[in-house]
Amino acid sequence: MTGLVVNLAFLNRQPTGLMTYGMNLIPHLHDLHPTLLTPQPFPGETTHPIPTTMTADHGSKGHARRLLWTQMSLPPLCHKLDASLLFSPIPEAPLGSRLRSVVTVHDVIPLRFPKRLSPLTLYSRYYVPQVLRQADHILANSEATAQDVVDFFDIPAAAITPIPLAYDADHFRVLDLPKRNYFLVLGRPDPHKNIHRVIEAFAQLLHQWPKQSEVELWLAGTPDPTFTPQLITHAEDVGIADQVKVLDYVSYEALPTLLNQAIALVFPSLWEGFGLPVLEAMACGTPVITSNLSSLPEVAGDAALLVDPYDVGAIALAMGTILTDDTARHDLRTAGLERVKQFSWEKTGQRTVDVLKQYL
Repeated sequence: MTGLVVNLAFLNRQPTGLMTYGMNLIPHLHDLHPTLLTPQPFPGETTHPIPTTMTADHGSKGHARRLLWTQMSLPPLCHKLDASLLFSPIPEAPLGSRLRSVVTVHDVIPLRFPKRLSPLTLYSRYYVPQVLRQADHILANSEATAQDVVDFFDIPAAAITPIPLAYDADHFRVLDLPKRNYFLVLGRPDPHKNIHRVIEAFAQLLHQWPKQSEVELWLAGTPDPTFTPQLITHAEDVGIADQVKVLDYVSYEALPTLLNQAIALVFPSLWEGFGLPVLEAMACGTPVITSNLSSLPEVAGDAALLVDPYDVGAIALAMGTILTDDTARHDLRTAGLERVKQFSWEKTGQRTVDVLKQYL
């Protein structure tokens, strides 16, 4: 036994980027013989059950319960399990503890785009820095996130190892399905996702190419009671409400079909820690429009149309190019399928194991 304990208290029922990371990483840690602290079973792994009420499924109360559990219950539990190292795939660990830790940071978006009195902003501003400063080492999901950790938290670059995320090649792949007439936007409708500019760009597209009036814009992601109505109103204001379709949360099982049949994924986010939808869309052979900021050029390389996300005209032009240019669509499809070969959970897992071994 290595004395490695992995804290998976954040795993919830609806797959998110964090859950995708955790679930895909764990099998590759097997040779380190970890003990998984988890609210759900992991066949073939050594697990220790923990409460199931500490996840995002339970909203802010679940988050608060998890932080309290991390501070009060996790240290004695790790002592009981004879842990020599705690690995947390999110930036959470007990403060003031002698327990050695390696943690992963996925983004600092709540500090780049702070919301007044938001629990997530307060969490990122006051709790996360303390976790990072006491950690033995920090993993980041991209070079951009690693630089943010340096810039926002004054952490030495030598204390951070960027390890890119990946995608499930058995799940996200080219399917023998016909294309349909929609551009796809994926993600929660938070302001930094830049969906209001995508709506404006789509309106420009329809104005410039009126013959394409059958094309639709599909917004897929868990609705937000504040921002989703604002986006619907915005679509009405620019006169395209009939061609904007607001979907609910899309299950992991349904996502490959949705991606395969889209004209393109439109993902000009103002900032991303990594950007899993870009990889997943390219793996499905779907062209991608994304931002020239943050981690997104690291993920997309030259296999997507990179745009200034603040430039509505640039987003509209990219959508028009993919809609009307057969050669551009073919070239982006081919480049995307080649680009995703550089990413795998095996690589992510092995690089993570290499870091953890240094601290065991």
